[in-house]
Parts: sequence; structure tokens; C-alpha cells
Amino acid sequence: MSKPLLRWGVGLLVLALVAGGLYKRAATKKAAAAAAATAASQPSALELAPDDVLVARSQSFNRGVPVSGGLKAARSAVVKARVAGELATLTVREGDAVREGQVIGRIDEREYRMRLEQAQQQAASAQAQLDIAQRTLSNNRALVDQGFISKNALDTSDSNTQAARANLQAAKTAADLARKSLDDAVLRAPIAGFVSQRFAQAGERVSIDGRVVEIVDLSRIELEAALTPQDVAEVRTGMHASLQVDGLAQPVDATVARINPSAQAGTRAVLVYLALKRHPALRQGLFARGRIDVASQRALAVPQGAVRNDQARPYVLLLKDGQVLRRPVTLGRGGTVGRDAVVEVTSGLAEGERILAGSAGLLPEGTRVAVPASAGASAASR
Repeated sequence: MSKPLLRWGVGLLVLALVAGGLYKRAATKKAAAAAAATAASQPSALELAPDDVLVARSQSFNRGVPVSGGLKAARSAVVKARVAGELATLTVREGDAVREGQVIGRIDEREYRMRLEQAQQQAASAQAQLDIAQRTLSNNRALVDQGFISKNALDTSDSNTQAARANLQAAKTAADLARKSLDDAVLRAPIAGFVSQRFAQAGERVSIDGRVVEIVDLSRIELEAALTPQDVAEVRTGMHASLQVDGLAQPVDATVARINPSAQAGTRAVLVYLALKRHPALRQGLFARGRIDVASQRALAVPQGAVRNDQARPYVLLLKDGQVLRRPVTLGRGGTVGRDAVVEVTSGLAEGERILAGSAGLLPEGTRVAVPASAGASAASR
């Protein structure tokens, strides 16, 4: 081969090698750019906290009957006016503590005091008339024995004496009634407790049986709950309940105190009364909700907060292949594990599957998540 041809061949080979290297470099840059674009188009995975992940497992829990309602004082009383008149004084206001028998107000006594004085004077007059009749009867008996007057005159004296005695008794009764009216003008607390409401103000005129104040005894607070016939069939007096009361951070223990023997007309619901453990923050009228522990059972159950109810059917947020999936579930009875509320899952969730706890919030379906290696606590623990 001639030297010119050899030089041309070497040159072409060098050019081919250079072109191939440039092409490979351009292809590498293009692939890297495409990979970067793809990574940028995909959202980053949300890092979950270990407490945000639960593992569904069978567990023992106290199966309960749900209850809710307003709190009421077991003892309360409305102080009413027993006589009509102007409310002269009222010394208590809402929130004041009162003792049983304490004077809390007075109705103007002047009219009733004058009535008592008049009745006492009439009684004194009747006593004097009786004294005269008795002396006359005694004298006439002596005169009859001496033959100075007839037996009919003696009978008349005896009748006058009996009439005077009856008049005296009527006058005394009238005086007693007037004294009672005067006493009734004084308003006293029938029970110890706190004033919850005032219905009248000093200076106003009140009628007989007109309400003045209401007093409640907060030493014993009850929850009145209406249960269906199916639920009440499982409830017995003495059963324990855990109630969440508005404004209180911790649940309050309660006991089934009474069960109404009659169902409510129309609804057929049965009223159940739960006595709450004494707590200084309990007030009449606060709303409470909770469960009566009726039995213990073992089943697949998850915390109440892990079940979402913003759709037509309840569901849980399932963690699968690094994504959040919405899984509809069928729920059974609710209950408690310690003080934590749980609910039985009868279908839609298998044991061992991981779900989001209520603390994780409501994540959209399809959200990519990163589950910590330490996550995976049993649903029984929260």
C-alpha cells in the first residue's frame, strides 16, 4: 500500500473514533437530562413518623355500648314563693354556694305580719268569750241545783260554752295559718349546693309557686343516656363506663346507676343513668360521650381515630408499595383498650396490614410516603 493511502486510512480512523466519542458523550448527557426531568416530575416521598404507622392485629378489648347526653345533677331544687308579694331581698346570685336551710331571700312581710296580729287578737277575743261562757255555765249549774233556773237555761249555757270553744279553736287555727304565711315569706335553701339560675330580682312581685332560684347539688353528677332496646339488653347496673366530657382532657369514670323500667313513647328508647366519679370541673349541662363496657372480646380492631368518616362509607388509609391507598372497611362493635377507644373491623382489612394512625392527618390517595424502619407498632398500642 502506498504511503498516501495509508495516511488517508489513519486519518479516517481517527475521525471515526472522535465522532464516536462525541456521539456517546451527547447520548450520556441526554439520558442524564431525561432522568433528571423524570425525577423532577415525580413528588418526593413524605417522611412518616414512627407513631403515624399502625399494624392491624387481633387484640382483646372491652366491647362497649355508646352513650352520649347532657350531664345533670342528681339532686336539684327550685325555690318557689309560697306566698304572693314583693320580693324584698334576694341575697344569692348564680354560682353562690348555699347551705341547707340557709335564708336566701324574703318576701315583703308587712301584710302577713298584720294578718298574724289580727288573727292573734281574734283568738284572744275568742278566749275571753269562752271564759265568760264557762263562768256562766258554772253559775247556772249552781242555780239549777238550787231550783232558781230551769234545765233548759242550763242547756243553753252549755251550748254557748261549746260554741265559744269552737270559735276559739277556729281563731287559733287562723292565727297558725297567718303565722305560717309569715314564715313562708322567708325563702330558705331546701338543699345544699350552688345557685344555678335566678328567675326573679329583688323588687319584683312574685306569685304563689313563682320560681325564684334553682339550686343544684354538684356532689353527684349523672349522665342521662337514651339507648336502643338492642343496646340496653346488654347493660346492667354496676357496669363501668368511660366518658369524655367537654372541656376535660382526661376521660371520667362512671358507673351505671339505674335503668328506667319503661321505654320512651314514640322512640322506644330506654333511659339509662350513669353516675360519674366526682370531679371538680363537672358542671350540669356539659355534654359527654363514651361507652359502657359490657363484655370483653378478641377481634381485629383499630383505634377509633384511624377510621375516616368523611366519605359515604368508613375507610382506613392503607400503606402499600410506598403509597397511601383508601381501603373501605366494615365496622363492628366499638370498645376500649385501657382508656383508648377502638373499633372492630369485620371486613376490608387483613391482619398485619399497615395503616395510617389518626395523628398522620388526612393524606390524599396516591401520596408517596417513606415508612421509617422503626415504624409498625401494633394497632393495640394506640
